[in-house]
This record gives sequence, structure tokens and C-alpha cells, in this order.
Amino acid sequence: MKIRVLEARGWAGWLLLAGGVLVAPAGWAASDAPPQIPRCSHKIGTVAVQEPESGRNWWTGMELESPTALIKVYVSQSGCFTLVDRGKGLQAAEQERALAGEGEMRVGSNIGKGQMKAADYVLVPDIANSNNNAQRTNIGGILGGLIGHGAGAVLGGVSISKKTADVVLTLTDIRSTEQVALEQGHADKTNVGWSGGGGAGFWGGFAAGGASGYANTEIGQVIAMAYLDAYSKMVTQLQGNEPNAKADNVQQAVRVADSTKLYSDANLHSAVVRSLNPGMMLYPTGDKVGVWWKVSDELGNMGWVVSTKLELAH
Repeated sequence: MKIRVLEARGWAGWLLLAGGVLVAPAGWAASDAPPQIPRCSHKIGTVAVQEPESGRNWWTGMELESPTALIKVYVSQSGCFTLVDRGKGLQAAEQERALAGEGEMRVGSNIGKGQMKAADYVLVPDIANSNNNAQRTNIGGILGGLIGHGAGAVLGGVSISKKTADVVLTLTDIRSTEQVALEQGHADKTNVGWSGGGGAGFWGGFAAGGASGYANTEIGQVIAMAYLDAYSKMVTQLQGNEPNAKADNVQQAVRVADSTKLYSDANLHSAVVRSLNPGMMLYPTGDKVGVWWKVSDELGNMGWVVSTKLELAH
């Protein structure tokens, strides 16, 4: 199913691409109308938004909130992902679970294990390069191994004096650690010419999402537009090659819990392929017959095993 972006109208600078996705080009023209956050017709998956690696808190020098707050606004309003909180919300949830585990909750509170929704992807916002200097006219974040040197390297960052921003969004599959998307975004002071009139409604959503600092200064607005550029491009890329994290990573390793045997067919009278000792790793194919699972071992042997002898490998 293709992702269709809805309700993106009122700004002539946006482009309608094949598949029904509206995105803003990297160098959009100023307009009296604010840009629109792209909206998807269905969810791509579940995402957690994480800060760049420790030591990259470039935003504090500009008195801005973490860019994660900004990206969460885009994700929430776009409807392209289900957003899970792995920050303060998770800390509060862990406190509640601890109280429940100690027996402090009322009967019927229904707080326990197995309820937390898993994230399919992690989305990390950063700026494009490292370029710190004594005058603090440029602020950069290090991408490390995400972008190599040479033709694929990103040059830019945030220039306070020139009011320009070059940013990067990285989307990673949590199960496989595959980098699903990496998009660059650019904006400069001409991209926020609309904010003088008609922009109050657009920036109002930032305050509600804990990202009001990006609405209060021109450089904050420029950074916000650069991230919107990158996020819109990411939606477009995912529309062209929509991932399915659960289906792409259907095979999950299991561990032998009790001594058993690997059989050629799903019955105890079939030939024994080999004996299985506790601790051995097996890889289910997805085929099942009652309590029997078809698996392969680390040597490539294929056969059937009773699932009650197995446990998930973590």
C-alpha cells in the first residue's frame, strides 16, 4: 500500500509527486502561507525518537530544546508513525510498574509485563557536520559513521550569522539495525518569510509539543524548516519503498531450554536429525504444525522440534 499525504494545501511551493506525496524542495520560496507537515493515510510502523549520541547537544548553545521535541511534533501531526516514548514517559511508566510489582497498586490496575508496545524504528535528528569555532557563528554535530567522507559527505551545519541550517534524519530498523533512510534537510532565512503573517497557527503546535524555542528565534525557525524538509523527503522515500519491520525480521532466534531432538518430520516417529542440548541456538522458519516448529541450527541442519523445549533468545 502506498503512503498518501493528505491535507497539504495552501502553499504553492510544495511539489506533488507520483504516488500522492506532497513534499517541500530543499530551497523552497518564501510565501505568506506557512508550510504543511506531510500527512500519511496509514501508519508505516512504530517509532521512537532519540537524541544524537552524548556530547552532541549543540542545541543548548542556541537556547533551544532538544530536536527530538521538534521531530515528535512532526511525527505526531503527520500520522505516518505510531510514536512511543522512550524518554521521560518511559521513566514514569517504569515507576508505576515498580509500584505495581511491590503490590502498591489497587486490584484490577492491570499493569504488568507484556504490555509495552515495541518500536520498529528509531529516528535520530542531528545536524550535518562538526564545525565548532571560537566565535560560535557555526555549530555542528558529528555524524560519525552514518555518512562517509568524499562525495557522500554532508557539509553545512548551523550558521547563526548566515541563518542557514543543514540537518540529517536517520531512520534505523531496531531489529536488524539496518539504516532504512537517511535524509538531509536544508533551510535558510528566506524559508521563514511567511512567519510574519499567518504563521502563528503553525508555531502553536510546537509550543504544545515542548518545542516552543524553535518558534521564538529566527535561527530556531530556520532549523525547524530544515528538519521539516528532511522529514518530508523521508516520507517520500518510504512511500517509494515502504518497509515492513515485522515482516522483514520475521525470523527470531530461540534457545533450547531442555535436552531434546531435531526430527526430520513433525512427529516423534520420524528420523532423528541430531540431538539438541540446552543453550543451543535455533532459527525458526515460520512453519508450524501444532506444537512442532520447523527450525534450522547454526550448521544449517533443518528439522522439526517440539516448541515446549524452546525459549526465546534475548
